[in-house]
Amino acid sequence: MTGITQDARTELNAQDDCIFCKIIAGDFGTEFVYEDEYVVAFDDLHPQKPVHTLIVPRYHVENLEDHPDPQLLGQIFSAIPKVAAIKGVNESGYRVIQNNGAGAGQTVFHLHVHLLGGGSFTEGMV
Repeated sequence: MTGITQDARTELNAQDDCIFCKIIAGDFGTEFVYEDEYVVAFDDLHPQKPVHTLIVPRYHVENLEDHPDPQLLGQIFSAIPKVAAIKGVNESGYRVIQNNGAGAGQTVFHLHVHLLGGGSFTEGMV
């Protein structure tokens, strides 16, 4: 990543009104399924499948239109198979979704991906 430390990046980019920034800061005691220097993963409060886990960068980026660092995107995607293994869906299969903007269904404006699994998906659904 760039020369700024992760702790400084988190402080500089945390948004007071962002629920994910508050979760990352530990304000709610949310249990992380996975965490590393760049991302955290936690279960969605309103799961759409038996496994519905969110993978979220530690520092605030609104969405892809916010031009996130390509290395950060790599860190997010590197975490996906690790989280899938932890949640036990790596062999049965899983879906990864990223909603970008309100028109696409993004409701929390902090970049994140949804990892869904533990059940079958209909063929017509992307």
